[in-house]
Amino acid sequence: MSFHWFDLADTVISGSEITDEEGLSILDCPDDELLLLLQASYKIRSHYYGNKVKLNMIINAKSGLCPENCGYCAQSSVSAAPVQKYTFINKEKILEGAEQANKLNVGTYCIVASGRGPSNREVDTVTSAVRDIKEKYDMKVCACMGILKPEQAAKLKDAGVDRYNHNLNTSKAHHPNITTSHTYEDRVSTVNTVKVSGISPCSGVIVGMKESKEDVIDMARSLKILDADSIPVNFLHAIDGTPLEGTDELDPRYCLKVLALFRFINPTKEIRISGGREVNLRSLQPLGLYPANSIFVGDYLTTEGQESTIDHQMIEDLGFEIDYVNVAENQI
Repeated sequence: MSFHWFDLADTVISGSEITDEEGLSILDCPDDELLLLLQASYKIRSHYYGNKVKLNMIINAKSGLCPENCGYCAQSSVSAAPVQKYTFINKEKILEGAEQANKLNVGTYCIVASGRGPSNREVDTVTSAVRDIKEKYDMKVCACMGILKPEQAAKLKDAGVDRYNHNLNTSKAHHPNITTSHTYEDRVSTVNTVKVSGISPCSGVIVGMKESKEDVIDMARSLKILDADSIPVNFLHAIDGTPLEGTDELDPRYCLKVLALFRFINPTKEIRISGGREVNLRSLQPLGLYPANSIFVGDYLTTEGQESTIDHQMIEDLGFEIDYVNVAENQI
């Protein structure tokens, strides 16, 4: 039976939550109704964000050398993937990355480091760099450095860090199948620590790690309960040498349905298409911006993205606009 996607979108805009049954119907949407589902999810997205697209860029501040055993990650202790390994970069390299982000009209610059959590010295390097970035550029800064202590969160907030990312990655039930070196509760606790400090919480997921559709719905609901302001949706790009190597459960149409689900469950939040976009959405990438309102440009942590000029062209071709404030005026 055909599902009334637009009626469901109106229900969400009016303030109601969808049921688990309705969420499952989104993930099970027949392919011949996919464009209708995307148009309905765009109705919600447009209501809150119009045609604006937020751009984000990552700098990999510390690569590899991580003691955790996350099955998806090429930088973990259980990975045999041949990734570049280096200790925390210096302040000057962080500032160089910010300059590049500014040239690309990026609204949020993300400083990401591998590891269980940051040392105080690493936090000090970031805070020093962030103060300089804030003086020079009109861009948001996001830090992603693992499990965070309250006093470290306070330092980051004082320096001007706008957002802190710590992904739930998967559902509580599926978490032990992905990693055992930290708990699901450790991740929730870090997001709450960030919120208490006054930093905007960013938390998302990785889809395609052998989870069920019910797990995906649970992820979206858990992030709603956490009240994460920004929700990066990653699609697994299984890397040889990791425990999840060879996993290939996704197709572009299902990925679009996942993005629609996250928009329906978290209608007011920034939904960001993140890692695995190019590999999993492939030629359907532009359609992802009907439910989502944010993307990464440039490379990811251990995998390459597509040229930023292609992303800018995609946004222009859709008739969408880059969401930024006076970035061009700050270019030096």
